Amino acid sequence: MSTGFYKFAYRVGFTPWEQAAQQGPVAQQVSAWFDREERDREPPYGKALDLGCGTGRDSVELASRGWQVTGIDMIPKAIDAARARAQRAGVEVQFLRGDVTALQATGVGTGFRLVLDGGTAHGFNEEQRQVVADEVSAVAGPDATLLIFAFAPGRRGPTPRGMNREDIESAFSGWTITDEESVDVSLPGFLKAPDPRWYRLRRRN
Repeated sequence: MSTGFYKFAYRVGFTPWEQAAQQGPVAQQVSAWFDREERDREPPYGKALDLGCGTGRDSVELASRGWQVTGIDMIPKAIDAARARAQRAGVEVQFLRGDVTALQATGVGTGFRLVLDGGTAHGFNEEQRQVVADEVSAVAGPDATLLIFAFAPGRRGPTPRGMNREDIESAFSGWTITDEESVDVSLPGFLKAPDPRWYRLRRRN
């Protein structure tokens, strides 16, 4: 999906991905993934990176749990809303306007123990996905976890093209998928057979 599409979508308020993330079952599922990463650890948990953070819902939740969070997104309106959300919640999050295919150039830093992709990489083509994977690997710590939300592959016009387990394993060759879980979420009818899923990956030593 192009930056132009997202700019238009945020301008007119057509952001079904934001509404979907707020649905009870989805929010509970994401919180459960976070709970798992925090098990047997004491806060502060370390650095977390939220790719395509949008209006910052997950970034703010992670910060409220004790993570040191950086959120990155290309859309100025989304970043402004994310900063306002963090201020209302009374938490500190570094929100950066930048491209997830150029994380190092954006200056996000390194050593992230948790990287969250709540639906960004699955909007890219194969070549772009590989660039994202390389950038994530460059900034992630040696013990990092990566959580990816993705639709199944399909032709859906300007909406995400999707990626499956094999696509993820191919792009993120230095990582291992440890868990896969379907998502019970209401999505717009024009999305054909999205089969939304979360994937949990751990970096290989």
